[in-house]
Amino acid sequence: MIIVNLDVMMARRKMSSGELASRIGITQANLSILKNQKAKAVRFSTLNDICKALDCQPGDILEYRPDEEDEEN
Repeated sequence: MIIVNLDVMMARRKMSSGELASRIGITQANLSILKNQKAKAVRFSTLNDICKALDCQPGDILEYRPDEEDEEN
């Protein structure tokens, strides 16, 4: 499972959802989908823009955690 820690990085940078959405050129609704683990995919260009706006690395935002199913096998 991929966990999106976007809210953590936004808090560290003291940036609101509205400000980040405006800086990277997406709607607040789409940013909310990403923040709330509802997104099925993210474009590399969007990830690039997020990293640029938050001055961070992709690994600061995305984290892999094994699913319970994976741990059983």
